[in-house]
Amino acid sequence: MFSLSSYRQDWLGNIKGDLLAGLVVALALIPEAIAFSLIAGVDPKVGLYASFSIAVITAIAGGRPGMISAATAATAVLMVTLVRDHGLQYLLAATVLAGLLQIGMGLLKLGFVMRYVSKSVMTGFVNALAILIFMAQVPELDPARVTMLTYVLVAAGLAIIYLFPRITKAVPSPLVTIIVLTALTLFFGWDVRTVGDLGALPDSLPVFLIPQIPLNLETLAIILPYSIAVAIVGLLESLMTQTIVDDLTDTRSNRNQECIGQGLANTATGFIGGMAGCAMIGQSIINVKSGGRGRLSCFVAGTVLLFMVVVLGDLVGRIPMPALVAIMIMVSIGTFSWSSIKALKTHPRSSSIVMLATVATVVYTHNLAIGVLVGVLLSGIFFAGKIAQLFRVTSTLSPDGRERVYTVEGQMFYGSVEDFMAAFDFRESLERVTIDVSGAHIWDISSVQALDMAVLKFRREGAEVSITGMNAASETIVDQLATHDKPGAMDKLMAH
Repeated sequence: MFSLSSYRQDWLGNIKGDLLAGLVVALALIPEAIAFSLIAGVDPKVGLYASFSIAVITAIAGGRPGMISAATAATAVLMVTLVRDHGLQYLLAATVLAGLLQIGMGLLKLGFVMRYVSKSVMTGFVNALAILIFMAQVPELDPARVTMLTYVLVAAGLAIIYLFPRITKAVPSPLVTIIVLTALTLFFGWDVRTVGDLGALPDSLPVFLIPQIPLNLETLAIILPYSIAVAIVGLLESLMTQTIVDDLTDTRSNRNQECIGQGLANTATGFIGGMAGCAMIGQSIINVKSGGRGRLSCFVAGTVLLFMVVVLGDLVGRIPMPALVAIMIMVSIGTFSWSSIKALKTHPRSSSIVMLATVATVVYTHNLAIGVLVGVLLSGIFFAGKIAQLFRVTSTLSPDGRERVYTVEGQMFYGSVEDFMAAFDFRESLERVTIDVSGAHIWDISSVQALDMAVLKFRREGAEVSITGMNAASETIVDQLATHDKPGAMDKLMAH
């Protein structure tokens, strides 16, 4: 529930830490926003304007204080074909529509789906993202493109990042790294790649504009598939990042409000010439580790980014890439769950397989959504297998050999149907068969049909059949499904 006092605390409860952390994040956002623009095939200002807009709006309307949202690779890669085939204006329209879809998802309270993402999938997601963050730095370390000086500066940057906190933690060490390495390269005139080498920075503020596209069903048919993909992938990455930040800060946040906040941000961003985005786990971890906890840090990151590229563009363009590479390597190392490697020997094999499959899929496809989907599906399959193993059917024969009572225990669903049917001897000469399901629960149509089929087969052999012990929930689903599929087959099913 919304509380004005807690909302005020989110803004003013950690002013110094949020200001300094936001400054660090703003500097780290610039090269990534440019890079993501190039991925999507648009001008760098599209990604920079988006990062400003999304960061500021989610700071105000989002459900997770301290989480950084901006233009991201996860959404940029989904727009490549749209931009290539139809141009920038259709990308902007798709961004607006994706935002509206996300608002709708938030209003429908679909944030609850995160409870079905297992810890193994989360660990795989985090590890894969750490690997992707590191892989994204490899081009900046290519010997064919850089000199030995680059490696020296990256090493110096890492040394500052990890050693400076031993002197003082009043100033975030990543910020010190950027200042020191920039000063050194400017003073000595060292020839290294800079932020300005990635693309031209905008020199004006964004303005409101309506995408110049025909407003008809044909346009909707073009942008809707992209908008749906962006909306789902963006929310998936945002909600998973939200869970990670919750754990890092030992606080809870509002998932449905985050859906709405992300939607508002993307909708507004499409109207100022920006591309769609979502939460960024790398930048969020930079923010948290630099002392950022509140909404102010994300707001500062967005506003400072815009100020830097518009007003201080010449200076920002001279920031050496080795400084930012060192920061992102630090993020990669800090993001990876190193304990998960050791845990491979002790955790259940199914959990380890889910984690490794998630990592492998994300790294191979460079698509977080596909990797998470694979992990969730595997988790569901393994869970169903474990539940099915607990299912059993036992039987006892009456002294006179005329009646057999089958006792069913466990969860009856599609995964246990085969064992259920295999437990019966339909050719046994019996006058009466009782199927006791008091220790079981019927879940789906597969189990209802299996029960229905067992009754039919026994009756076909001349036995009188009754079902006992069915609970109310099971009785309801049987009444809804079985009698509709095979009228008359279950007329004596629910004998108590």
